[in-house]
Order: sequence, then C-alpha cells, then structure tokens
Amino acid sequence: MFKVAALFPPGTCMARDQIDMRPIETRDELVAWIEAGCKPKTQFRVGTEHEKFAFTVQGHRPVPYAGPRGIRALLVGMQHLLGWEPIMEGENIIGMFDVTGGGAISLEPGGQFELSGAPVETVHQTCTELMAHLAQVREVAAPLGIGFLGIGMIPCWTRADMPMMPKGRYRIMTNYMPKVGTLGLDMMYRTCTVQANLDFASEADMVKKLRVALALQPAATALFANSPFTEGKPNGFLSFRSEIWRDTDNARSGMLPWAFEEGMGFERYVDYALDVPMYFVKRGDKYIDVAGQSFRDLLAGKLAALPGERATMSDWANHLSTIFPEVRLKRYLEMRGSDGGPWRRLSSLPALWVGILYDDKALDAAWDIVKHWSAAERQKLRDDVPKLGFAAKIKGRTLFEVSTQMLALSREGLARRKRLGVGGQDETLYLEPLEDLLARGITPAEELLQKFHGGWKGSVEPIFKEYAY
Repeated sequence: MFKVAALFPPGTCMARDQIDMRPIETRDELVAWIEAGCKPKTQFRVGTEHEKFAFTVQGHRPVPYAGPRGIRALLVGMQHLLGWEPIMEGENIIGMFDVTGGGAISLEPGGQFELSGAPVETVHQTCTELMAHLAQVREVAAPLGIGFLGIGMIPCWTRADMPMMPKGRYRIMTNYMPKVGTLGLDMMYRTCTVQANLDFASEADMVKKLRVALALQPAATALFANSPFTEGKPNGFLSFRSEIWRDTDNARSGMLPWAFEEGMGFERYVDYALDVPMYFVKRGDKYIDVAGQSFRDLLAGKLAALPGERATMSDWANHLSTIFPEVRLKRYLEMRGSDGGPWRRLSSLPALWVGILYDDKALDAAWDIVKHWSAAERQKLRDDVPKLGFAAKIKGRTLFEVSTQMLALSREGLARRKRLGVGGQDETLYLEPLEDLLARGITPAEELLQKFHGGWKGSVEPIFKEYAY
C-alpha cells in the first residue's frame, strides 16, 4: 500500500505540507513525480474526504479556534482519543494524521472540520471509517457543546461571522483571493465539500478517466447540490457552492477544456500547473507570500521573492494542492464537484465514481455518453447546473436523464466488482440515497427548499437539528 502522505493528502488545503527538499533540476522530474502515481489495478484504492461545519449547540454560532470550547480544544481532545500524530504550526495544533492507517484530520479556513480518509479497497471500508470518525468526533465534541452540520454552504452566517484558523497559507490566500475574483473568500470560509480520490493505471487510463470525470462532474454537482441558502434566505441557486467556484480564481479552476485535446497527458498537465500562479513557498515553518508569481521562475531560480532559491519536490507537491479544477490531478484523480451533505450521502460519492471509473465496461459506456460533447457544451452545462440542477441541458438531454444513466452505469460497475460487505451486500447499497433523489426527481437542495417554504416556516434554524451529524 502506498503512503498516504504522498498520494492521498487532504483536500483543498492539505492537512500537512509535503516534506521532500530534493531540488528540482528539470521539468521532466515534475512529470515523473505525477507519473509515479500509476499502479496496477489490483492496487487501486479509494480515498474520501469530507468537510463539515462546527457550530455551537447553544445559539448555532461559529466555533472560534481558541478558548475552552473552541476548535483547538476539539483537536486536542481528538488527538488524545485517537493517539494520532499532531500537526503543529508554531504552538497551534492544526490537525493530525494516522501514521499507521493513513487518515488525517485538518481544518479549512473557517474552521470546517475535515476528515481525509485513508486509501481503502472498498466503499464498505470507507463507510466504516466514516461511522467511526463521526462517533469519535461526537464523543469529544458533545462535552464542548459543539455540533456539526453537513451542507454545501453555511445557511446563515456572514463572512464577518467566520473565524480564521491560524494557518499561514490561509492568511496568504485570504489576502490574494479578492484580487482574482469576488467569491473566493466565500469558498474558503463558508463552503464544505465531499470529494473522492481514485487511481489510474497508466497515462492513457488517467486521460480517459480525467475526461469522463470532467464531463460528468456537473451530474455529480446536481446529485449532491445542497447549498440553496445564504444568510438565512434562498440564494436562487441549488448549489451556490458550485456557483462560487465560477468566480473564485479562474486561473486555477474550471473544466480544463484542453484536457480533451490531442496530446493530453502528464506533460500537458504539468505545463498547465506551471502556469498557475503560486500562493506561497514554505521554508521551515515559515510561509513566504509569493501570491501571483510563477512556479516557472522558481524552477529557474529567478523568483523575485526568493532570488537564487531553487524549487523542491515539496514546493511542487504543495503547489499542485493549490490548483482547484473540477477534477484535479496529483498522483491520483480527485473528484471536486460535489457539495457536502448529511452522513448518509457521504459514502455515495466514492461509490458513484468507483462504479464508473474502476469498471472498464462502465468507463467505456460513460465515455460514449460524453465523447461528442464540445468544450462549449461542457462549459455551458457546468455554468447552468448551479442554478438549474437536473433541468440543465446538453445536446437536447436534461441533466436528469444524464444523471440517471450515469447512476445506472455506476450500479452495474459496482455489481460487477462484487465487493461484499459484512452483511453480504455489494457496494451498490451506497447508491440508494442518490437513487431515492432521482426517484423523487429532486436535488437535495430542492428538498431543503421545500422544507424552508413548508414546515420550517421560512427559517433555516431547523437545519441545525435535522441535518446535524
């Protein structure tokens, strides 16, 4: 089994930065670093990451970092309970990792609490890991008066309400985001996601999976759309989290239309990544603000902020973690299009993608669905889905139809895998929450809106009970 620190670092912002100070001499070394992720199908694993909002049980307010009932106290309690290795920044604990199993706990900028799951063989193991984590979190959080909410965007708090976690990279990003978009701070402080990480066997396998996953990412966005409220009111979107990414930083996000062009491979992705502006370079415990500057210059030893300094493998790994397309390539593929949600749907995301990407027949059939879509059509679908959900269209078909077909292919792929759990069921059982939504013809956000306009009587406060973990 591979090392989690190298292949499955946590999501948007890694739980711990990479430590590999080998100097990089050539671009080919960057290509080789990604290519090292190739592995035999027998070694394929799945890793699942999910974020959740911490809130005070009394008053439903954000939880600060400091204080006897803060995020720091929660992390200290979790570290004592689990015995995991703490991740420190100065004197502050900012996360922890399991040196034996490979999982990690980290903090997003506004205190969103993230589990980056270990790479496991089956979705059954993902579900077991998730249930154990939530039980452990509740054990520590309950005496602190802390609860957790599963949703794509916090439904009531303002930007000003949100605490900032004591992480150097977040200070740099907070200063930089308003320069490159209007919604980047909302992305950082007010959203949560669930993501799945999957392997590839070769460069060709990576390219095919990347293309299928990019094209179908809007379907996953609709299936998990769960962020219809901002500051207590409907915001006009089903996935406002997805809409936020359209105006966060377009130099490092989006649908990667060039990935569908001839010549796509590891080298093409490296060239793209080299042109994505950096946020920081880390030396020792210090984050050096180089926001907007070029990794190419660092590679050549010509970075203005660090004259003569050469790039290291740590710099490259950390830089790749600050690129945010709908599907991200590291030494694995990361599915990034879905809103966070209640616990019963969290295992559905890895199940959905494992069924499509780890079964050759399902992958071929999925490619047949999307291979004739143009870049403009894919982009329009991605632009429409935050507001329209299943009603978005491509080539005369609704996304509801596409999602239904996608889910059927995933079910067939999972059934062919025949990975049975303790009760003798295969992994298709984790698709049932998504199949229930399709049977009702609604996204999770529409379910929330029905409650808001019905039994909740125009208030989002009930969400803190009905959708808490």
